[in-house]
Amino acid sequence: MIPIVDFSAPTRYASLPPRANERFARPRVQPSPRGEQVRTEDGRELVLRAIEPGDVAAMQRCFLRLSPEDIRRRFLHAMSELPAPMAQRLCRIDPTQETAYVLMDESTRPAEMRGVGRIYVDEATDSAEFSVLVEQDWSRRGLGALLMQHLVDDCRRRGLAELWGYVLLENRPMLELCKELGFSRRMIPDEPGTAQITLKL
Repeated sequence: MIPIVDFSAPTRYASLPPRANERFARPRVQPSPRGEQVRTEDGRELVLRAIEPGDVAAMQRCFLRLSPEDIRRRFLHAMSELPAPMAQRLCRIDPTQETAYVLMDESTRPAEMRGVGRIYVDEATDSAEFSVLVEQDWSRRGLGALLMQHLVDDCRRRGLAELWGYVLLENRPMLELCKELGFSRRMIPDEPGTAQITLKL
């Protein structure tokens, strides 16, 4: 049975996992009727919530703001656009096999998606593959770590044994973040420049 996440449950401000340096800020998180209100150290606010089917247009707009480098780091290959069927698939998840969180900027109209983190569960291996993306203008503020911690927590609620993902070696911020969170790393012999990082749960 997949547990239901109650975003409305009262909690204290959430803190990020320990880190080795101060490059990642420590956003504050508090309950909100819409999800969790996130405030970065520079005073900007976002709402962290589960992805919804109505997020398709926001996801496509977010993709248009990504640099070619950001796209390659997230999808591991070049893409010029995010087709509507793909965006719809990413926003309409099967909660028994997937979890996805988004960081929404509601200071604009329409609200804009600034980050997304998701897992795909593989029941055969009792593990999940993750992916995390934060828009460049919102990076280095601890938001990637915040998304990753929520994914780790979700995997533990599901009782999974392992969380893993593929990361390009040039994506040093993600590799450093995962190291701080306790992930191990191994090279992929058939894919030069790519590492598989794994967290035992």
